[in-house]
Amino acid sequence: MNVEPFTAMTSTPPRIILLFSGKRKSGKDYVTDLIQKRLTAEMCCILRLSAPLKQQYAQDHSLDYEELLGSGQYKESYRADMIRWGEMKRQQDSGFFCRLAIKHATQPIWIISDCRRMSDVQWFHEEFPERCICVRVEASEQTRAQRGWRITTGKNALEKQCCGNCGNDAIMSLCNCPGIDDAESECGLDEGVKFDYIIRNDGADDILEKQLEDLLSLIKSREKESNTQNNIKPEK
Repeated sequence: MNVEPFTAMTSTPPRIILLFSGKRKSGKDYVTDLIQKRLTAEMCCILRLSAPLKQQYAQDHSLDYEELLGSGQYKESYRADMIRWGEMKRQQDSGFFCRLAIKHATQPIWIISDCRRMSDVQWFHEEFPERCICVRVEASEQTRAQRGWRITTGKNALEKQCCGNCGNDAIMSLCNCPGIDDAESECGLDEGVKFDYIIRNDGADDILEKQLEDLLSLIKSREKESNTQNNIKPEK
């Protein structure tokens, strides 16, 4: 398979890349929006790996792309099938959606707001070594439930429609495939990742503010290190 080199993906290399992950309704979008406002849109862009996925999925299935980008019931009703479709694409090319997401990025700081799989994190670390900061957003199940989260796993099949891929046709009570909350898209980064920073987002504004200040300090420190390395000229 032919893969685009970095120079073909984007003309402006980033200085810092923030790789965000977290469970459904943990508040990743809220936190990343706050960070972008602090850094300004001129300096920082938010890139979603799900955006090119949703765009292509919407085209293939004649759906409303803008609604799929939201957080309402429209997206939730298609989430399971969209995940399966995305997995098929990733099996063919693990960096497919990553390359599409960054293709038009020009700002020096990138926020990848929805890393979900180890392959996502590995791809960015391999393509942009020494520039990535891994951030995890966490919230209690009680807080997530207050934000509209309802657990959907393979064990409570009556909470979802059968996936149709488990050999049990459409008998929901016999479906033994993972649901949304025990699929790789939700659990892929639960283990095996060393996070540079973890944000607790349970609704306490003062606590969140302090964590954002600490993260911004880390970003500035890493950016300074990156600038120093870029300014070092090789000896002749």
